[in-house]
Amino acid sequence: MQKTRPLLILYATETGNALDAAERLGREAERRGCPVRVLSLDEFDPSSLPYEKFVIFVVSTTGQGDTPNPMKAFWTFLLQRSLGQQWLENTRYAVFGLGDSGYQKYNFVAKKLDKRLADLGGTAIIEKGLGDDQHPSGYEGALDPWMSSLWTMLYNKKPLLFPKGVDISVSEIKTLHPPKVDITYFDSREVYSRSSTEIDLKSFEKEIVTSRSMLSGKSSSDKSKPDCFLKMVKNHPISRPDCGKDVRHFEFEALSSTINYEVGDVVEILPGQSPEAIDAFIKRCNLNPESYIIVRHRNKDDFLEDGVTNVPINLKRFIELTMDIASASPRRYFFEVMSFFASAQHEKERLEYFASPEGRDDLYQYNQKERRTVLEVLEDFPSVNMPFEWLVQLIPPLKTRAFSISSSILVHPNQVHLTVSIVSWTTPFKRKRSGLCSSWLASLDPNQRVCIPAWFHKGALPAPKPSLPLILIGPGTGCAPFRGFVEERALMESKAVPTSPILFFFGCRNEQNDFLYKDFWALHSQKGKVLSEEKGGGFYVAFSRDQPQKVYVQDKMREQSAKVWDLLSRGAAVYVAGSSNNMPSDVLAAFEDIVAEEGGVSREAAVRWLRILEKGGKYHVEAWA
Repeated sequence: MQKTRPLLILYATETGNALDAAERLGREAERRGCPVRVLSLDEFDPSSLPYEKFVIFVVSTTGQGDTPNPMKAFWTFLLQRSLGQQWLENTRYAVFGLGDSGYQKYNFVAKKLDKRLADLGGTAIIEKGLGDDQHPSGYEGALDPWMSSLWTMLYNKKPLLFPKGVDISVSEIKTLHPPKVDITYFDSREVYSRSSTEIDLKSFEKEIVTSRSMLSGKSSSDKSKPDCFLKMVKNHPISRPDCGKDVRHFEFEALSSTINYEVGDVVEILPGQSPEAIDAFIKRCNLNPESYIIVRHRNKDDFLEDGVTNVPINLKRFIELTMDIASASPRRYFFEVMSFFASAQHEKERLEYFASPEGRDDLYQYNQKERRTVLEVLEDFPSVNMPFEWLVQLIPPLKTRAFSISSSILVHPNQVHLTVSIVSWTTPFKRKRSGLCSSWLASLDPNQRVCIPAWFHKGALPAPKPSLPLILIGPGTGCAPFRGFVEERALMESKAVPTSPILFFFGCRNEQNDFLYKDFWALHSQKGKVLSEEKGGGFYVAFSRDQPQKVYVQDKMREQSAKVWDLLSRGAAVYVAGSSNNMPSDVLAAFEDIVAEEGGVSREAAVRWLRILEKGGKYHVEAWA
């Protein structure tokens, strides 16, 4: 009998949601008897795509319609003109996208991938599915019905794919596949441990590389090694106390290797976790904090050859550095697996309900909407005793947090500055929540030597040449990268380097409460300085709450439309940074109005003009939720 070729599921993710959805599709296919391969797009050879009969793509859209990093090389390959319109004539595909309809380019990556696959001759098994974070059940609100239709369509095309049929419910699942990881335990006496309680940088780096490589199942040659370690030297509030928000100016110095970055770059920081939460998790899960472990992924023999990850690591340190136990919410599959290890019947039934299609909305309200943490969920189901292997596999990984750099290294050698809003909110059930990394940074005392792992990389805002005129729009903490732009250009001027003007539109709620870096902008707006009107630029602030009618940055832009058009006409580049909600689209609409009115063209022509500006690398947006 001919062996059925595995169903190929390819995913591209930044936050882990697309991976979660892809793995769920894989599990559901396997439950129906279908062999499956689940791969990240950066692990797949795109030239072999025409040899695949059935392929499912699960892709997220990041930022302002950006392609996730693991998909970039694959997408570049697909854009080759030489591929032709029959390249995928024997391939049937399905695309599911994960996005947020609050963004202007909602699910843009899934839409363009679906179109390109069709252009190359591929046949869609089913209409593309579009998951939306704004849905009451999150992306699963679209995934569940789409997946059900997908299995039906595939079964109709090739019944042999699903020997067990297509209609299988969670309640019918009586057995649990083994976890994807094996853990070997070592007694602390078997492993060399430092006598000093202070962690030196080399040991800390090794722990990070070892633990995070073990968790990912990839060799230590990836980006698990920090670029450097930082220590905080300044923790300064720059918003007024008790104004409803807490914005901090942080300054860091390098402890290890020299810092290297350009203005507009991004730094990622690995946050520390609450020691109390770590201890509570270890106690709840009946773990031995003194033991040492090696985590190995099943079916990844190449991983085992890596010498670094065959070194045991302390169990408690592994949890601290890799497992987000007190910030991120667990995935739906976590509840399904928990149901197999619940000894109390009422807990088992509730967990099975949460994992079922009928319980999806209630789970979303209990879990995601309330942002319940792994530790809180485990404490809500005290009879559950999950093996550590399952916890390692299913608990969301501790992720680095990315921040726009708000300094110039030319002005502050060996330093990096950040402008951070300390995140806090109240859930629908009035529970206080706070952002893990921002709250941790805010709690640090510069007098204490806390080592902060950091990675530097390019963001969406390329460093501009001094000769390039700039139009900057950065309300709130969106001003962060532009602080670096301004101070670097001011330094160039002081060295008699010819510079072009900067026009900057800043916005905040109140002049007295959250006018960030007020004195800094005032200094550089003085006569003859980089932000001065005499130089052809300017600094304009929108205080949205200081008058009965709200005023935003786009309103200030329209007030200065002649100046904006003048700089655009002189080849200025536009940089937009800040909240991803409505601001980027409102700013773009203001530019369209200005180009149409000042340029004397139709609205359609203005839209085309700005699109050309963007394609020419002169319209940049960096936005965050």
